[in-house]
Amino acid sequence: MNFFKILLFLLGTTLISNKSLAQNEQFDNPIAEKRADPWVLKSDDGIYYLIATVPEYDKIVIRQAKTINGLKEAKEKVVWTKHKSGVMGHHIWAPELHKIEGVWYIYFAAGEAENIWNIRMWALSNTHEDPMKGTWKEEGKVKAKQESFSLDATTFEHNGKRYMIWAQNVLGGNHGTGLVMSEMASPTTLKGPEVILTTPEFSWERIKYNVNEGPAVIKHNGRIFVTYSASATNHNYCVGLLWIDADKDLLDVSNWNKSPGPVFYTNEDLKRYGPGHNSFTTSEDGKDLIMIYHARDYKEIIGHELSDPNRATRARVVKWTPGGFPDFMQNVGD
Repeated sequence: MNFFKILLFLLGTTLISNKSLAQNEQFDNPIAEKRADPWVLKSDDGIYYLIATVPEYDKIVIRQAKTINGLKEAKEKVVWTKHKSGVMGHHIWAPELHKIEGVWYIYFAAGEAENIWNIRMWALSNTHEDPMKGTWKEEGKVKAKQESFSLDATTFEHNGKRYMIWAQNVLGGNHGTGLVMSEMASPTTLKGPEVILTTPEFSWERIKYNVNEGPAVIKHNGRIFVTYSASATNHNYCVGLLWIDADKDLLDVSNWNKSPGPVFYTNEDLKRYGPGHNSFTTSEDGKDLIMIYHARDYKEIIGHELSDPNRATRARVVKWTPGGFPDFMQNVGD
């Protein structure tokens, strides 16, 4: 990791006062109650689609609207339901919606009905122009070389190649998840090699659980950024940042840089607890980068955090520092 680049990042994020960064967009937050791990895709014709984890962990739903605020009241459609037995039978988590070469794909994580923590990555496809219509076909498992707990697949294209980044237990035992990346041979097949971009190494990534998960990709001014989430999904949940120069070899881990601290995290003054598992879209006019994420508005959780249904989908503008890094405006409300 390049120390000079990290120093530039830390300096860049402090060059602008948060007080001067009033948001240009006004969002009717929360955009969706009881919707975690939110993914919002803006189609070429300007339609916004929201897909997210439901607290029952038993189905995949999509809603669509002409505006981000419109997603709040948009009617949801169930497009797929978990299996009653076997694989894809439990813990239906973190779906993402992508359109690749004219075909819609949903990547999601699922356990087995009889072995609920045997979680792997799966895919659905739909050839209809509208993902709310047509038939969703099960494409099967997205197979990684290592057979272990894996989830939160996302995909992006760069220089004519398609890549996937996902979270996986690459350390063995109960040591948690790191982020892995591979080139793709097709929208549902990994080509390899599979390289580990990051594992939980800092204290803020290792609270209760050792977690790096929920990757999301941004490209900006010659760099590729990857946000990810760390620690348990309570008030300790937070967002970290990786980045690489866009002209470098993406599969050479030495080219990647990692922020030594979280870039977005709990702010009790704003009643924003455990923000994370975000995605990115753009404003209606395409000028602003919009972060879609989940958080709770209270700290204390009764029982296990995964049993608490109140992670809500929220939207906020992300600015850019003079040094070209995303500024998540930690001290600014939505």
